[in-house]
Amino acid sequence: MELLTQLFDIVLHLDVHLSLLVQQYGLWIYGILFFVIFAETGFVVTPFLPGDSLLFVAGALAALGQGGMEITTLILVLLIAAVLGNMVNYQIGRFIGPRVFHWENSRFFNKAALEKTHAFYEKHGGKTLVISRFMPIFRTFAPFVAGVGAMTYARFFLFNLVGALAWIVSLCLAGYFFGNLPWVKQNLSLVIVGIIVVSMIPLVVSYFRGKKQPA
Repeated sequence: MELLTQLFDIVLHLDVHLSLLVQQYGLWIYGILFFVIFAETGFVVTPFLPGDSLLFVAGALAALGQGGMEITTLILVLLIAAVLGNMVNYQIGRFIGPRVFHWENSRFFNKAALEKTHAFYEKHGGKTLVISRFMPIFRTFAPFVAGVGAMTYARFFLFNLVGALAWIVSLCLAGYFFGNLPWVKQNLSLVIVGIIVVSMIPLVVSYFRGKKQPA
């Protein structure tokens, strides 16, 4: 429970925590952000890491030039992290995916969640890789399921790159241009909550649609 509380505190006050990291580590912040985005997109067991809100706040800090951060470098570093993360997740899916679907629910894998993601992916095809970039949980599972389904690698890479570009560039630039406006800075916790809520809407809609469909 204490760990969960700390995680919520980090997410809701991401600007404070990230600013402290920038002050403490300087340009090494690029490496820290790279690792977080890579892990959030690259490993099925880490969908809880901040994604959308992290990009927004990082863009806002880059606008201020804190720690020597620069928006072009930030976007390039995080773009590479997002692309490589999905590539690793895809390979993990190709290797262990078929076995995972035979497991019962465990501490790290939820069979029902994987099956829902698989159904979503099958219905929407390759565009899922683009859409899921803006959807927590799906963002982590989509490349894994693409690997499980043995999606053609060239096609996977194309949608992976397009999705990463749309996700990284849009949210970093949103933070860069709007993150330091007085109203946004004064209510950043609410903005972060709003980003999380908006990004969760497709998940909620998909869930209730699934509940309405016959078994």
